[in-house]
Amino acid sequence: MKRGYTESPSTSLGPPHSRFRHNPEGDSQFLEDESTKNFARKVADHYSARTNQTLEEREASPIIHLKKLNNWIKSVLIQLYARRGDAVLDLACGKGGDLIKWDKAKIGYYVGIDIAEGSIEDCRTRYNGDADHHQRRKKFTFPARLICGDCFEVPLDRVLEDDAPFDICSCQFAMHYSWSTEARARRALANVSALLRPGGIFIGTMPDANVIIKKLREAEGLAIGNSVYWIRFDEDFSKKKFKTSSPFGIKYKFHLEDAVDCPEWIVPFHVFKSLAEEYDLDLVLVKNSHEFVDEYLKKPEFVELMRRLGALGDGNQDQTTLSQDEWEVAYLYLAFVLRKRGQPDRTQVNGRRDKGQMQISKEDIMYVGTGV
Repeated sequence: MKRGYTESPSTSLGPPHSRFRHNPEGDSQFLEDESTKNFARKVADHYSARTNQTLEEREASPIIHLKKLNNWIKSVLIQLYARRGDAVLDLACGKGGDLIKWDKAKIGYYVGIDIAEGSIEDCRTRYNGDADHHQRRKKFTFPARLICGDCFEVPLDRVLEDDAPFDICSCQFAMHYSWSTEARARRALANVSALLRPGGIFIGTMPDANVIIKKLREAEGLAIGNSVYWIRFDEDFSKKKFKTSSPFGIKYKFHLEDAVDCPEWIVPFHVFKSLAEEYDLDLVLVKNSHEFVDEYLKKPEFVELMRRLGALGDGNQDQTTLSQDEWEVAYLYLAFVLRKRGQPDRTQVNGRRDKGQMQISKEDIMYVGTGV
């Protein structure tokens, strides 16, 4: 399978940084309109409706090897950047699928936030060790807090004032949901910046706009896809051209078998990078998933991790691996790492970890809205 990736010219989508200056007085409001909130609710309802799968159901998924590959990518990011005792903020934490990864990294404190009430409840169940497929698992070693709310709308610096600063923030396969409006994109990055300590790390994964737009322009119509996914743009984009002055709100419908079926938004990465810089977040790494796999599979410790996770088989008798169609879906995504500007001060530790619980009850879940 082809593992190369060449980024297409950044001029293909979105404005240069110089056009992107904003009025600081207006920056504090981040006003939302009702249609944006409705889309956010659709996304939340979609993920809430998805139930935790048993191990047997998971292994029967048509994209099981893609899921394992994505878990490998997230695990590599965590192993590269998380340190023992770190305080972690997990934005759009979903059902807590990364809890075990953080536990293996020996973190000291965890706060997860997600807009979907059903997902937060599943995350609570998983953390407590009550889920059917985690019955044999030992307890997690770090205290945790769970919050239900829209991390792309709510000013989290107020909500987590006593929990900050965090050493590392993670947002996996979700940042693009903030890109429906400039206000939401700014709120997402403002939250990350406000809660990270100087020198703190922001890791994430999201769709690769360059790849999606390239595939769209090569297609005959407004849809692309294969046996396990499809992406469809509406007639507003029939010319397959995107205004450089409007890099937000470029919506498409995304369907991935046994995973996703909801609206998503294009994130021109150079615009994301420029916007992040306005919030003191500097780019450390960006790699398309194909390139990421190619680079980190050269390191023995990550080869062994891939073998254990089974995305490419077990490296021995098991020859099962990603299908060509799953590998094509992987090409639609990239991984990124940003660092909060400033000199790290390791003497400044998160001093309020007693706010976390080792066993989380329903009553412990905090619900937040824009009125916070």
